[in-house]
Amino acid sequence: MTSAAPNPDLYIGLMSGTSLDGVDGVLVDFQGHTHVLQHASCGFDVGLRAELLALNAAGDNELHRAALAANALVACYADVVEQLLQRAGLPAHAVQAIGAHGQTVRHRPQMFDGTGYTLQLNNPALLAERCGISVVADFRSRDVAAGGQGAPLVPAFHQSVFGRAGQTLLALNIGGISNISVLPADEEVSGFDCGPGNALMDAWCQRHTGKAYDDDGAWAASGSVLPALLQQLLDEPFLQQPPPKSTGRDLFSLDWMQQVLGTLPVDTRAEDVQATLTEFTARACADAALRWGREATQLLVCGGGALNGHLMARITALLPGMQVQSTTASGLPPLQVEATAFAWLARQTLRGLPGNLARVTGARGPRVLGAIYPA
Repeated sequence: MTSAAPNPDLYIGLMSGTSLDGVDGVLVDFQGHTHVLQHASCGFDVGLRAELLALNAAGDNELHRAALAANALVACYADVVEQLLQRAGLPAHAVQAIGAHGQTVRHRPQMFDGTGYTLQLNNPALLAERCGISVVADFRSRDVAAGGQGAPLVPAFHQSVFGRAGQTLLALNIGGISNISVLPADEEVSGFDCGPGNALMDAWCQRHTGKAYDDDGAWAASGSVLPALLQQLLDEPFLQQPPPKSTGRDLFSLDWMQQVLGTLPVDTRAEDVQATLTEFTARACADAALRWGREATQLLVCGGGALNGHLMARITALLPGMQVQSTTASGLPPLQVEATAFAWLARQTLRGLPGNLARVTGARGPRVLGAIYPA
């Protein structure tokens, strides 16, 4: 007599990160172990991407524009949810909840009044209405209210899927901003934002080639690193700050980049700047790995940066003692990791379990994160 199959424990995770390239969504079964059943995506159209980027800075009529941008974002979210359900052949009621991160447009924890804020555009009530599935959103605010940075939130998830007994590993996410998780053999997990990821490289590429990103880092590979510019970039004080720390486009913005690049000779080749920005990202990530995870034997890389062959080659060269590879080697492709993390965080919320690690964010203790919008 065969026993019945265990009931699936299904969640959807949705992530739109600081790269502003669109939404990645996953349908995950957490029964037994983390298993991604389906992956779908929705790219941002030019208008929405431009508006989300503009809302990272002060501007006219921001509240109205932000509300409409949130509605447009949710339309992308709902499209991804529909794709996932159709591909899986499942009804909406089969899914426990959707973890919807929202689009970060400001991240200023602990600033101004001592508490600060983090702001992710979203309309989870609309998403629940559109999809007929409970939605968990606003994950970062509770950690900030508890005195934390509100980021990064993925190290606990990284430990659950990538951690290995008796082995120290590093998990590096290279989205618009890069963040690293240190998964030690016999100590507490730690993690923090390293600095820029794809944001500066993408912005320079868009400006000079019209393309949204440097495919495989080929344009950067055609240029030469400018040592003086690289040193200026590496002199950014954030890179030397001890954790807990987090950052975003509030710091590594087009204005920040323009201030640094403003002193360049007029005949500087654009591809040399791209090579330097790529080297800057590689150095920021590698330096963080060496400073805080020196005992690690392996660095697993996720996010869009894992698909940039030139960037990966530079990180590998800077970390000769570590095996550097994408998270595909551990069963989770790079573009699925963060979305899966927010499915996991939604599950933590529904189960009444903490989603943050106080050691990582600096919060006063573990907290149940997120707000629940019932179906």
